[in-house]
Amino acid sequence: MPSAGIVPRRAVQLAALFAMMVAFTAQLLGALLPVIPLFIAASVVNLGLDLVLQHKQPGLLAVLGRIRFDVTVRQLLRDMLILVGLLHIDGINPLEEQAPLTITLLLFYGTHFVCQAVAVLVRRTRSLPFVTRNIDASALRLTDAPPRILSRQTGRRLLRFSVPTTTGMMLTAITTDAYWGGIGLAVSLALSAGGTLYLGTWLLPKKRVANEKQALEWLDNWLAEYRPTVGMYFSGGSSSAYQANMWLSTLADLDGNPIIVLRERFMVQKIEATDVPIVCIPKVANLMRLEHSTLKVLLHPANSGKTSQILRIPSIKHAFTNHGESDKLSSCNPYAKAYDEVWVAGPAARDRYQLADIGVEDKDVIEVGRPQLAPIQPYTGAPAGRLTTVLYAPTWEGWDGNPGNTSVILAGENIVRELLADENVRLLYKPHPMTGSVDPRAGAANTRIQAMITEANTRRSGARPGPEAAAELTRRTEELNALTTSAFRRSADELERMRLQGTPQEGRAAAVAAAVTAWEAAYWNSFPEWEHRIITTARPGIFSCFNEADVLISDVSSVVSDYLTSEKPYAVANTSGMSEDDFRANFPTVRAATILTPEAAEVAGLLDAVRNPEKDTLAAERAELKEHLLGPSDPPSSVRFNQAALALCTKADERRIRMENRLSGIPGQRSQEDVDASETAENQDNGASDATAAV
Repeated sequence: MPSAGIVPRRAVQLAALFAMMVAFTAQLLGALLPVIPLFIAASVVNLGLDLVLQHKQPGLLAVLGRIRFDVTVRQLLRDMLILVGLLHIDGINPLEEQAPLTITLLLFYGTHFVCQAVAVLVRRTRSLPFVTRNIDASALRLTDAPPRILSRQTGRRLLRFSVPTTTGMMLTAITTDAYWGGIGLAVSLALSAGGTLYLGTWLLPKKRVANEKQALEWLDNWLAEYRPTVGMYFSGGSSSAYQANMWLSTLADLDGNPIIVLRERFMVQKIEATDVPIVCIPKVANLMRLEHSTLKVLLHPANSGKTSQILRIPSIKHAFTNHGESDKLSSCNPYAKAYDEVWVAGPAARDRYQLADIGVEDKDVIEVGRPQLAPIQPYTGAPAGRLTTVLYAPTWEGWDGNPGNTSVILAGENIVRELLADENVRLLYKPHPMTGSVDPRAGAANTRIQAMITEANTRRSGARPGPEAAAELTRRTEELNALTTSAFRRSADELERMRLQGTPQEGRAAAVAAAVTAWEAAYWNSFPEWEHRIITTARPGIFSCFNEADVLISDVSSVVSDYLTSEKPYAVANTSGMSEDDFRANFPTVRAATILTPEAAEVAGLLDAVRNPEKDTLAAERAELKEHLLGPSDPPSSVRFNQAALALCTKADERRIRMENRLSGIPGQRSQEDVDASETAENQDNGASDATAAV
């Protein structure tokens, strides 16, 4: 069943299409009869409606394009109807007055198509085989992009440049004087011709960027100069960027020269603020150039179809780090055996891979902990104040339709209802961002849960922070945005952004971390402590919510494993249909959890144990499970992760040496040094022979 917000939107879209069809019909009738007021009104409304829809509903107009009724056809039809209308108006001489108008109109369309051709050429010259960030690419002669209206917005350009034509023609229809139509057409023609000439200046040497060959040579030189050692490889959709972003600080802290390798151009702007150089290489042929670089190790936080392409490079060692660990099957994907090593947090994941029997050998599983969990604060005992803060962070429904994936559908409303019934509970609700993307029932339940929380807040009251708290949050938001958000012109393209996002200022990463911490403190201080919160934005992050909460309720997901680093009480909803014993046996991460049935009757007991630590019988088991899941705290995870990276770099070096020795021992295979020495000796012999001949 569609949600309430979708039906009105569809109704508006259908109404807009219907209005456009009515406008065309009215314009035709007004032109043929002729009915001048109807003709003028329909012509103006028709063009105005198309202009509005170009801005407000471009997707709707794209549907018309798929049936070959695109913007060019629509505008040409409008102009033809205007000419037909003028033919039927008494007082306008078709030969002496309308013929010049028709010729000028054809010239206008001619310049429009020429401008479109120039736009295509400009876009091609401004498309490099890669995109960079945090790298000084000024040697590529990067320039500002041309105006979008000329280079990329074909429909809007035609419609806007047609406004003077339509205006002049309507004045001609009113006055029967072709002079006004000529003025309007002359203005449109001048705009189109002038825009074409201006756009063409981007094809001149002064504004032309490096070609593909020059760009690839520059990339090779940059790689040789920077000498990257360890990198992160990532490919995915726009909603999956968080999987890479969680590893940014860890990557930046590794010894050596880190790099981020992406495959999708749009992903360059999805990566959060970092000082690590970013290179996006969409084509496989260009990606293979990394084989000749100093890059030794690539870390993979996710599997994707394009991962197999980078795995073809034998000189690079590959480690799968994943973007989170849980007991779900997705954490033991058979694809993992394609990597040289699989890096996991602790012994639990090692056991999980061996039990899954998917071909990953135990010697290739390396325990490195979870270095990004450092900001999570440890357990300090029972809640200090009157309120108990509960974080309910369910995961999404997944792809396989397993009812045990998410608690939102079967248990979510019951859990929230039980929590809201306790007047001493403050609820933080943070659903997975992909909730409802596969199963509409999850999306509908998520909507109802948020409505329940919003309604519960209306029944609460109390002191609120003063205006200074909101002002502080605004100030911190502006500071954070200034550090993490790049301001671009509306017309900026990839190359202009590359130029503006060159080498970052020294110390920016530390400044961003401090700004995030300050923003999170200001965020929590800006709301009353008794108010329930629905958190669906990227900030505050899940770790900040962990630190705010006294207890977590979640599903079988990586959220549970990460939360355990605090050793605070937690609960997991069992919507799998298994008994509690089977549930605990199948999912080790819930071993130290309170298990909630779909009815959520256990919530009251959970809250009692949180408020009275002497009733918390799972504290010792949480500490033991933490080490089993995340590994020992000494040495720190960051140290173990760095050691694993260095060890894998050593393996890459050893493999390179073996290959060089192997090639040097095969007849017909010579190293480059041998070839150079041979050529030098040959040149010397030739020189001696020439000297003898001269004597």
